[in-house]
Amino acid sequence: MNNSVCRRFLLKISLVLSIVSIGTFSLKADEIKFAHFDRPSKDSVIKILAIGNSFSEDAVEQYLYGLAKAGGYKVIIGNLYIGGAPLELHLKNAQEDKDVYEYRKVGVDGKKDRYPKTSISKALADENWDYISFQQASPKSGLFDTYVEPLPPLFEYVKSRATNPKVKYIWHQTWAYAQNSTHNGFISYNKDQMRMYDGIVDASKRVMKLVPIDILVPSGTAIQNARTKLGDVLCRDGYHLDLNVGRYTASCTWYEAIFKKSVIGNLYKPEKLSGADALTAQEAAHKAVKKPYSVSKLK
Repeated sequence: MNNSVCRRFLLKISLVLSIVSIGTFSLKADEIKFAHFDRPSKDSVIKILAIGNSFSEDAVEQYLYGLAKAGGYKVIIGNLYIGGAPLELHLKNAQEDKDVYEYRKVGVDGKKDRYPKTSISKALADENWDYISFQQASPKSGLFDTYVEPLPPLFEYVKSRATNPKVKYIWHQTWAYAQNSTHNGFISYNKDQMRMYDGIVDASKRVMKLVPIDILVPSGTAIQNARTKLGDVLCRDGYHLDLNVGRYTASCTWYEAIFKKSVIGNLYKPEKLSGADALTAQEAAHKAVKKPYSVSKLK
């Protein structure tokens, strides 16, 4: 075996041994819980579209495909991208049918294509989407008042144009900034990470009643869980996620929330991420899906 193949083989052995040390019984118990939900089928292609910004880029564009493939699922992942886009901008773009998004699309083969000058309506018509997500821009993510006016009409616009009658709608709960973040939006939270996190949690609770959301993806809680073990190192610039463990943690959360299957033990990980940090990310995501509105301290 060459060095690259050898490293991948050793990683798989390391992950398996670590999973066994966590406890096989607890994993089986989790699987039993998830069995009561309507899981996506492995026989069909699961199609996921995010209406977002750079935070959905962090969460779904890099590692969600690999996790799904390792779990035995075939997926197509789309992201309607405008950097920093808040809900009110998405609504304006929808109402005016503006071709202002870069539509990034990961195909069944894992290849990513980019389509500039795309509208929300065009992306909605492009696939028979099984899941469509919404999220607020990060500076406003913990300020529920900023959700109230734009989200209901945006939701109705998307619902009226979604082609799959069984589509499920996702709310992407994003994460609080690093404590040393210099982002101007941090001022709204007195530059306090936990105050921002608490605001995000409160907003994500209330949004479930504002519009009929089917699934909450608690990336914000997963990142906060991981911080209890790894420290405040999950952001690369104070607000966007670290390219390895940060992004992987968010993707693990999406995987478990959508596929209703414990991410602990999934053998896919970024090449530069250690086996130990991969397991920490998986555990952080798993605990977040179980308890999306509170921090779970990792041992």
